[in-house]
Amino acid sequence: MYPFVRMAKELWAARGLDPLPLTGTHVSHHRCWPWDLDIWMELNNGRALTLYDLGRIPLAMRTGLVGALRRNRWGLTMAGASVRYRRRIRAFQRIEMRSRAVTWDARFIYLEQSMWLAGGVCAGHVLYRSAVTDRNGIVPPETVLTAMGQDPAPPPVPDWIAAWIAAEDARPWPPMQAPDTEADASLARRAAP
Repeated sequence: MYPFVRMAKELWAARGLDPLPLTGTHVSHHRCWPWDLDIWMELNNGRALTLYDLGRIPLAMRTGLVGALRRNRWGLTMAGASVRYRRRIRAFQRIEMRSRAVTWDARFIYLEQSMWLAGGVCAGHVLYRSAVTDRNGIVPPETVLTAMGQDPAPPPVPDWIAAWIAAEDARPWPPMQAPDTEADASLARRAAP
């Protein structure tokens, strides 16, 4: 189940915090509860992605993005993610989450989030590309930033994000199409002894 109560708590707490520019870092603190665990008694990888919402949505609120979405009747969606899991998060461990936008291009806003354990140990990191949408499709980030009252010029794209964007552009879509059975049969006949 989605952590609605935890999200309400985070949104309530973020109301009293100073506004941030879109590239500002929102820091929040969370706990890994028993219902967040998988059968190996560690934070479930899918649940980790859900918990990242607990940092990302308050970030959107503090930057003014939520207000711009409401005023313009826009939506917000995730268009891709690249995740690294590096350390196990066990039941009752406290997590510090850091969330920020890094840059944007003509279609997407690129966000990064990380989970940190005691002693400054990074347990995981995710890079998202997010899109603001309306009934006609994707709203250009330049339009979104202007509606937020922020500078629409994007920060430089770090090399590692540029490489991910290039890899995503090269990735086939739709994926895993059904094979052409006639062509496959022809190849099989030629390969047969």
